[in-house]
Amino acid sequence: MDTKKLPVIVSEKFQEDQKNIFKYGFTTFGETAAIQFYENLEKIIHDLGNEYYMYPECRFLPSKLRIYRNIILESYLIIYRITTNRIEVLRAFHSSICTTNKIRMTRKIKF
Repeated sequence: MDTKKLPVIVSEKFQEDQKNIFKYGFTTFGETAAIQFYENLEKIIHDLGNEYYMYPECRFLPSKLRIYRNIILESYLIIYRITTNRIEVLRAFHSSICTTNKIRMTRKIKF
């Protein structure tokens, strides 16, 4: 499948999630591990502009157009939406606190 490159934008909620992920990683695993995870996450988000169809449809957010996708990175579920003009990164959830209702609320995130 040939896909066009789309710009990637992140929600304010995702930016908040990223900060919390880094703080948790720093406290729990130390600075080096937190930085390494953060850089890996940043690379994946950056590459979404070309690889947005590489990841599966989010089973918690089914849609006719299959616009909601998810990335599993270690213990985190990152949810994004494919629109006509861009990729919108919505949230990142840790598996230990992730609920179906929280995931469904990502549909309401506006830019």
